[in-house]
Amino acid sequence: MLDPASANADDRARVLSRAVVEAAARLQLRPGVLRQVLGISQPTASRLLHGRYQIPPESKTWELAALFVRLYRALFAMVGGNDEFARLWLETPNRAFDDRAPAEVIQRIDGLLHACEYVDAHRARV
Repeated sequence: MLDPASANADDRARVLSRAVVEAAARLQLRPGVLRQVLGISQPTASRLLHGRYQIPPESKTWELAALFVRLYRALFAMVGGNDEFARLWLETPNRAFDDRAPAEVIQRIDGLLHACEYVDAHRARV
């Protein structure tokens, strides 16, 4: 008999993993950058991008993946749903990040958090 908790965890893993892959594709994030953002090995990043790996729920990678998806969704909303503007923001040096591109900054946990907070704060402006 199928364990409902296990099925739910599998569903959650599949949904978050697909969301990460979709966000990375829309932002044209290089696999090496995604690897750093999620704190996973290059082979694991490759398997994730090819649909052969799902992020385990409640893991550190899960938490980082959720933050990455949160950043993408907030950025997408901030730029009016334009992926090109979102990519441009990610690749352009920004004074808020010590004149580094956010794509570089988000490869560290503190940078990913800072980028999320920055985008959230700018989205909230009226």
